[in-house]
Amino acid sequence: MRSRPLVGVGVFLIHPDHPGKILVGKRKGSHGSGEWSLPGGHLECQESFHEACRREVKEETGLDLTSVAEKVDFTNDIFPNDGKHYVTLFFLASCSGFARNMEPEKCDGWRWISPEKPPSPLFPPLGQMLSKFKTTVKARPSHDAGVPFGRPPQRRRKP
Repeated sequence: MRSRPLVGVGVFLIHPDHPGKILVGKRKGSHGSGEWSLPGGHLECQESFHEACRREVKEETGLDLTSVAEKVDFTNDIFPNDGKHYVTLFFLASCSGFARNMEPEKCDGWRWISPEKPPSPLFPPLGQMLSKFKTTVKARPSHDAGVPFGRPPQRRRKP
C-alpha cells in the first residue's frame, strides 16, 4: 500500500431528461470490478476539483457539465485487498447531452437510476455516500428528498 492516500472525485450527475435520477456505471478492469459507481476518477496534479469533474465526466460519458456545485461530501476509502487508499470528494453537477460509454474497457455501461433504489453491488464509496444521504433525509423530515439529486446546482453570482 502507498504511504499516502490518492485523491479521487465522484460526480453525482443530474440531467433535465432524467429528473430525480443519477448516472451510474458498472466498473470493470480495476478494483471494484462488477460494482456500480459514479463517473469520476483521480485528481491530476495542479488540477482544480471542478476541472477534474469536467474532465472525468467527459472522458467517461461524453457528457458536458453545465454547472458544478460545491463539494457534497467526502469518504475515506481503504481497500486492503487491493492495497489502495483513497479520499474521494463528491460533487453535484448538472449536464447536457446523451451519456455514452467512452471507455468500454473500464465500464460495462451507464444507467440513470433512482438514488433510493440503487443497483447492487455498489462501489463502497458510493454506498457510503448514499447511506449518508438517507440518514440526513431521515434526520430532517422536512428536507426535500429529491434535493441534492432533483434540482440542478445554482450558479453563484459574482459580487
